[in-house]
Amino acid sequence: MTPAVSDIIEQARLAAQAFVEFGSGLFNPTVRLGVTGLSRAGKTVFITALVHGLVKGGRFPVFEPLASGRISGARLAPQPDDTVPRFEYERHVRSIVTDREWPDSTRQISELRVVIDYQTTAGAMRTLTLDIVDYPGEWLLDLPLLNKSYEQWSAETLAYLNRTTRPPLPKPFLEQLATIDAMAPADENAAIEAARLFTAYLQAARLEHRTLSLVAPGRFLMPGDLAGSPALTFAPLALPVEGEPPSGSMWAMMQRRYDSYRDVIVRPFFRDHFARLDRQIVLVDALSALDGGPEAVRDLQDALTAVLECFRVGRWSWLDALFRPAADRILFAATKADLLHHTAHDRLEAFLKRLTDAALARSGEAGAAVDVIAMAAVRATREAMMGGELPSIVGTPASGEWHDGRQFDGSTEIALFPGDLPAEGLKSGDFRSIRFRPPPLEQTDDGTPALPHIRLDRALQFLIGDRLR
Repeated sequence: MTPAVSDIIEQARLAAQAFVEFGSGLFNPTVRLGVTGLSRAGKTVFITALVHGLVKGGRFPVFEPLASGRISGARLAPQPDDTVPRFEYERHVRSIVTDREWPDSTRQISELRVVIDYQTTAGAMRTLTLDIVDYPGEWLLDLPLLNKSYEQWSAETLAYLNRTTRPPLPKPFLEQLATIDAMAPADENAAIEAARLFTAYLQAARLEHRTLSLVAPGRFLMPGDLAGSPALTFAPLALPVEGEPPSGSMWAMMQRRYDSYRDVIVRPFFRDHFARLDRQIVLVDALSALDGGPEAVRDLQDALTAVLECFRVGRWSWLDALFRPAADRILFAATKADLLHHTAHDRLEAFLKRLTDAALARSGEAGAAVDVIAMAAVRATREAMMGGELPSIVGTPASGEWHDGRQFDGSTEIALFPGDLPAEGLKSGDFRSIRFRPPPLEQTDDGTPALPHIRLDRALQFLIGDRLR
């Protein structure tokens, strides 16, 4: 089947799916909210805090439907997709509230349904179903592969690997690649070794640089049941600028496996999950990029451009819902704002806005409402003034964290001057990042623990506030 015919069939499937969901939404209004994060940005904590605030009645003064009392209640309900794991909300709440430990990151797609009962601004009682779809950022950044041939992907990837100067360097992979003749007969052992070294580089780069998000395929980092399969056993090759792969060659084998990766892994995720999203939040650890220097900042900007190119953005209308499903609101959130004093929050938000504005200009996308905030879904610190004039944060460092030559055991509270952010420009900041434990929690009037946050209510207002009018 040619790519053009395949694309036409895929578009027809999406249109049929959108038609069915549009009809269902007329009687049971539903918002599908996609939540993803670029490299340890805290999406598990975000979803847990968002759901806890809705179900338990959190302190959300900027989230108008809740603050005004129009939301009469919210409850968890069985999720609609029987083949998707349920987001383990209860376990994550226990981890934060009882154990004062951050929950483990999720490494697969999961889903949770929240039903919200509310009163419209006209006084009528209504119900909105919120389906939260949690998926790894690596899966999102695989979507551009759908529009790239193996040859394009190889050329772009090798260009990046050959120019990067950030350790860890991909030297072992590039040395092994130099021994491979793409025109020679296919060699399974050489393919396995190339894929192993390429994957090892991706893994090392992700650990060393949390913002490194551009080198696909992302599923190499979380293979699951497909570990060792041919669909995950390929790597870029040095190829001629023009021509076709000889039959039975190394080039032909790698090309076939790349195409299988797109068709078996990437395309079903796009069709079954991503294309059905109405709203999207992308969590970004911007502080790690600033801490990593100018090259890390450029890498993050490139990643945001790739993210925006993934979205089939456009303002929502009934015609869009029928024939062109699209996320009509996208929120980029710079997380971990609680690691800075509030006087630096505006600069953190401005930093991410400059990156997203540049990414929007490069991606050429327009139409969706795009916003940027600095936030902390669960605030782990409080603020103080050291020496009466130095804006600082106070919290309990996580066990094993180091600061000023001292390692902490998770029980000692400290006051810390986190440093400062640049006032302008895409430059590195002068701040110190340290991981804190979740805080001891206050109790609300009804005895429910209240999760402190920074601007989580603003995020909710942007993402679903208009659907609760």
